[in-house]
Amino acid sequence: QVELVESGGGLVQAGGSLRLSCATSGRTFSSNNMAWFRQAPGKEREFVAAINWRGEKTKYLDSVKGRFTISRDNTKNTLYLQMDSLEPEDTAMYYCAAAAGTGAIFITTSMYNEWGQGTQVTVSS
Repeated sequence: QVELVESGGGLVQAGGSLRLSCATSGRTFSSNNMAWFRQAPGKEREFVAAINWRGEKTKYLDSVKGRFTISRDNTKNTLYLQMDSLEPEDTAMYYCAAAAGTGAIFITTSMYNEWGQGTQVTVSS
């Protein structure tokens, strides 16, 4: 079992930036594709970005393309999400998630079996 701990959330004005981190332990980090999801109050959890185990391939939600960048450092067992040009619509709890393996990159929650507790991102207008 892998433990995921997110950090880096906070309150920021529209147009600002935040960098989320997800520290992992308990299993070889490089054995898993990883992703970020978010959930706003009253809404379903939605896919934001994902990266394969080598860090070579990525996928993004259309509305964050060009503003968010997912990356990973397998030597530090850490996943990152750089968020620039933040908008009030980005306000949500952000979760990192680990997939079961290293195959295709998925965007549905059901394909991820390990989750962190989340970090809150609030963007003021």
